[in-house]
Amino acid sequence: MEAESSNQEMVTPGLEQLANGDTKPEEGTLRLQMTGQPTAGQPGKFEIVAITAGSGNGWQFSEDVLKASLSLWAGAEVFIDHSWWSRSVRDLGGVVFSPEWDAERKGVKLQLKAAGPSGQLLEAIGRDWLAAPEGQRPRVGFSADIFFTSRGREVLQIARVNSLDLVFNPARGGIFLRALNQKVDSLQSTVQSQNGGMFKMDPEEDKTQSNTVQAQLQADQAAVQTLLNVQREQQALAEEAEKARAVRAQMCGYLLESGLSAAKLPAAMAEHVRKQFTGQVFEPGDLTAAIEDARKLTAELQGGAVVSGARVHGMLSSEDRLQAAVDDLLGAPREKAMEGKQVEHLQGIRELYMLMTGDFDLHGGYYADRAQLATTSTMAGLVKNALNKSLVNQWEELGRAGYRWWEKVVTVEHFNSLNDITGVLVGEVGLIPVVAEAGPYTELNIEDSPEVASFTKYGGYLPLTLELIDRDDVTKLKTYPRKLANSSLRRVSSLVSAVFTAGGGVGPLMADAINVFDAVGHGNLGVAALDSASWEAANAAIYDQEMLVFVGDTAPKLAVDAKYLLVPRALRLTAMQLLYPNFERTATFFTENMQKGEDGDVITVPDWTDAKDWAAVANPKIAPAIYVGERFGLKPEIFIAGDELSPAMFTNDEMRLKIRHFLAVMVADYRPLYKANVP
Repeated sequence: MEAESSNQEMVTPGLEQLANGDTKPEEGTLRLQMTGQPTAGQPGKFEIVAITAGSGNGWQFSEDVLKASLSLWAGAEVFIDHSWWSRSVRDLGGVVFSPEWDAERKGVKLQLKAAGPSGQLLEAIGRDWLAAPEGQRPRVGFSADIFFTSRGREVLQIARVNSLDLVFNPARGGIFLRALNQKVDSLQSTVQSQNGGMFKMDPEEDKTQSNTVQAQLQADQAAVQTLLNVQREQQALAEEAEKARAVRAQMCGYLLESGLSAAKLPAAMAEHVRKQFTGQVFEPGDLTAAIEDARKLTAELQGGAVVSGARVHGMLSSEDRLQAAVDDLLGAPREKAMEGKQVEHLQGIRELYMLMTGDFDLHGGYYADRAQLATTSTMAGLVKNALNKSLVNQWEELGRAGYRWWEKVVTVEHFNSLNDITGVLVGEVGLIPVVAEAGPYTELNIEDSPEVASFTKYGGYLPLTLELIDRDDVTKLKTYPRKLANSSLRRVSSLVSAVFTAGGGVGPLMADAINVFDAVGHGNLGVAALDSASWEAANAAIYDQEMLVFVGDTAPKLAVDAKYLLVPRALRLTAMQLLYPNFERTATFFTENMQKGEDGDVITVPDWTDAKDWAAVANPKIAPAIYVGERFGLKPEIFIAGDELSPAMFTNDEMRLKIRHFLAVMVADYRPLYKANVP
């Protein structure tokens, strides 16, 4: 918002003439009347508007609300830029005082004094902004960080002023009005205290005073320009330094790869050295020393291991050490007991196969006389263990990335057989009856829900072929558990998502012959687009649901609001702004908003394709609705279908990595659920 030109430059008549030497004062005494405002400013002191009546970031501020808040603005700190975390003293730029109502601008007017580490920056920006012509000023101004109460989008009361910050593109009218002048203000005070606003001044003294003011103004302007020039030079130097560092980092990257290629270290050891130097700027001597240390460590670990023709010698001493070596080879986490212990290094999957089978000619068989590892474990078993651990690790990583959204809205139950499962919803008892002294107890009406679900088996296999072993394609083998974990998570995600999307968006049919979401039969289906009113309506619908009771009992209300708001990706920001009102002012700062909303009550469902539909779900710990049944664990299992003597190895030259997953998903109760199918 631009300041009016009349506020940018208001000069005292007569005093300006004296300062410029344009008018020679008359002899004797000169009578001056202080009727204007000074142009030059006292260093670091301004008159500003903090906020004006109107709409800001969607919130409506009235004149009455702003007038009632005047006392809250006195003493508020001014920082450079907003911060939604803790404030830093480094960003402190000043403090405001003397709040008053500006009837012309319909806003809160304040005086601002620069102070703190960022005070010079605030002063420089203010003077530069005021000096620039209209139309050439940057979009810089003041934005208030406040707490307030509201009804809908109308602000009812400002409860607290946290700070008034100098920001880019402010929301609600905060601007510089003018710079204040200490010397002339002091002179004005003297004038007003004598002769009803009139005073007498010696002409020579007045001219000296005016020249001093003019010189101070010129010195201030020169200091501001010098500060701006220094800041620009520092920024340019920093950019050049960053470019030079990037070039050096790229050259060091080439040197790293060239050095490791020439060193011919084992793959794991080379990767260890690579991690130390990747992305770093280093001296060539440091890399040379690290490669030499890696060579010595490799020699000590390998000990007497030698390669003679196709025969590989150098035994791994125990099954635990062997498993740890396979875990390292496939990038899986070790068992707790083996963490931090040194074990022999495997060059690849080909070496492991030959050590355990003696099949140096890749016939696909087992040759006990040539096998170098006497162990009860098989290669298939070792690889299976490593891949299962990698799958579990990837499952957790994908969960942190948002693929396990459904865990918040379902109840997971373990079952000891693959029999059909029934709902665990039970009839609620209206009131526990009175039992007379020595009288009998009466049976309470409790039954299981009629909902039933069956387990479904999901699975498939990936081949571990002799060709893959001969090519030593460890990288491809490492990707298998990641792919399997991703596929399994997406399966669970799609099953839970279908509760809300099956049947054209009304969910599966329940035992009462009504779909999960039904406006009449279940009272939990709407058509309104997502906003504050429809969200409140969804909460009320869940809260007012009557619990399951039996004949003769009084049905109490569920009396639970929705906890989670489920939306497609297109509605995520709208949902976050609705549940977290402080996002309204920072809608464009999406990264910070996501950090604030992490693990919150807004859940993005990746399987939903309709950009308008949304759903509400109560806390499943209080009112469970959707059940996920598992038989052998919520995470899938990996098996190696066959070993070195299996028919698959003989007929297809491959071992088979099989994944298996038993799951059952059902809706036991519709009451804690609400869906909006928006046309």
